Amino acid sequence: MTNIADLRKSYERHELSENASHSDPMQQFDQWLHEAIAAELPEPNAMTLATVGSDLRPSTRVVLVKGFDAQGLVWYTNYASRKGQELAGNPFAALQFHWVELERVVRIEGVVRKVSDEESDAYFHTRPLDSRIGAWASPQSQVISGRAALVANAARYAAQFMLQPPRPPHWGGYRLQPEQWQFWQGRKSRLHDRLRYTPNADGGWLRERLAP
Repeated sequence: MTNIADLRKSYERHELSENASHSDPMQQFDQWLHEAIAAELPEPNAMTLATVGSDLRPSTRVVLVKGFDAQGLVWYTNYASRKGQELAGNPFAALQFHWVELERVVRIEGVVRKVSDEESDAYFHTRPLDSRIGAWASPQSQVISGRAALVANAARYAAQFMLQPPRPPHWGGYRLQPEQWQFWQGRKSRLHDRLRYTPNADGGWLRERLAP
């Protein structure tokens, strides 16, 4: 069995101080995401989404953030998937970005709601044709007989819709409205920088340093 207990790395690339960070966590996230994109990291918009089902068991998966603003962070998926079913029963979720090469992690917690049909429609029609067909072809999270079933579904829907597949009623966007942010920057000797943002009474954000 591979021995991983002795794997070590010293984090020494950047620092995160209260004075140099933004008072608004969305601005801090925007800066870090921009830097991840500029560094040409693989899938810089990939994030882990954690949900909790009615059985109180957590589950995670990687999704892609496709938009963000003062209202929150948006991704798109199949509403009938496991994550969709869990969000329908418990709308609280957590997101995590891990930009390994920059030694950075962003954690976000909050409540999740579906975006409007108009917003989902607008994004759906920007997707490549094969992705739009795929939204129809895949009964996400369900057991299937094999890959051939997916290929057959894709062929059937491609023939049915040709070049103009509409958005499936079971597919659309979610928006997480942040209620807590954490920004983690790796530092030497495991004395990492870790800043937490939580809402304060005046509508802004309270920024606090946490022990790593």
